[in-house]
Amino acid sequence: MAIEIANLGFQLNPLPTLSPVFVPRTVLKSSKRCRFDRRNLLLLRPPASSLVDEQPQVSFTEPENRLIDSLVGIQGRGRSASPQQLSDVESAVQALEGLGGVPDPTSSSLIEGRWQLMFTTRPGTASPIQRTFVGVDNFSVFQEVYLRTDDPRVSNIVRFSEAIGELKVEAAASIKDGKRILFRFDRAAFSFKFLPFKVPYPVPFKLLGDEAKGWLDTTYLSQSGNLRISRGNKGTTFVLQKNTEPRQRFLSVISKGTGVMEAINEFISLNQNKATGEPQLSEGEWQMIWSSQQETDSWLENAANGLMGTQIVKGEQLKFVVDILLGFRFSMIGTFVKTGATTYEVTMNDAAIVAGQVALPMEMESKFNLELLYTDDKIRITRGFRNITFVHLHVG
Repeated sequence: MAIEIANLGFQLNPLPTLSPVFVPRTVLKSSKRCRFDRRNLLLLRPPASSLVDEQPQVSFTEPENRLIDSLVGIQGRGRSASPQQLSDVESAVQALEGLGGVPDPTSSSLIEGRWQLMFTTRPGTASPIQRTFVGVDNFSVFQEVYLRTDDPRVSNIVRFSEAIGELKVEAAASIKDGKRILFRFDRAAFSFKFLPFKVPYPVPFKLLGDEAKGWLDTTYLSQSGNLRISRGNKGTTFVLQKNTEPRQRFLSVISKGTGVMEAINEFISLNQNKATGEPQLSEGEWQMIWSSQQETDSWLENAANGLMGTQIVKGEQLKFVVDILLGFRFSMIGTFVKTGATTYEVTMNDAAIVAGQVALPMEMESKFNLELLYTDDKIRITRGFRNITFVHLHVG
């Protein structure tokens, strides 16, 4: 059975499991009495990085921006995408492929360099190793393309963190035509920061025969050289970028869980001059992905004050919904009144435990002020209960 390492169109035969040491990151630590724990912790976290200095400012055309916008908010590089999100991405991908981009991309110097994997479809043959590496936001996944050398290569890189190191899987490459790159695996190794030498990835490349071969088509390459769409021989679609825009970098910091407040302040500062008119608490379904509150006494208190789960805004009504377990949900409904340019007064007073069509009412009430710090069609940053800062993603 073939394994597509780093899900970038390369396959290798299965190995003994070499799982990186991690457990999923959480947005919030909950009750000591009721372990409603969705925690994601990485043993060694990378240092925080600036949204401004990490990469140069980039610009995209309108069709490219449509694709970038469709990627914002999709976690796990496609792993958590909803059917609607997948449809939006595929539609944007097809539109760009129809435009064509740079002709004969394999002949262009713009294809050269290091590309970050932003999204990939999930083929039915996806392996456990694929899912481990590509679906974890704590890891960064890159592809290096260098075709204009004496030793042309395409390499896949999984960076565990700046403190731990990376896995690099290399293939000898050749150009078949204006779009297609042929490759054959020939070496791979772990580079750990705490070791002065590389650790070979134990794969007998020479014995794999055709299993070590494959191809990768570039179906769109932007004129700026910042965006690439590729399709592999296993039918997988990839979206890669050389330089990412501030919203993408901001969400990447949140996924890593370090330096988030600094990133929030910087992100708001970057966007404060772009706002036109008063921001509004936009309607829709908003999933909380981060909160500055790290520990509270009760998950029920968390739920009642919007510290977990989903917020649904409709008209002047606000609803909190938290999935508990086995089909049970906590629901709390209230209203909000605008009290200033960016502030609201929120009253939540209609709570229940819901299972299917049955609701068990609960006597609860929560009142707090909500300040809207930043909002667009994808991201919302607020300050609410007990001055806690929240980051929500628009999911519906």
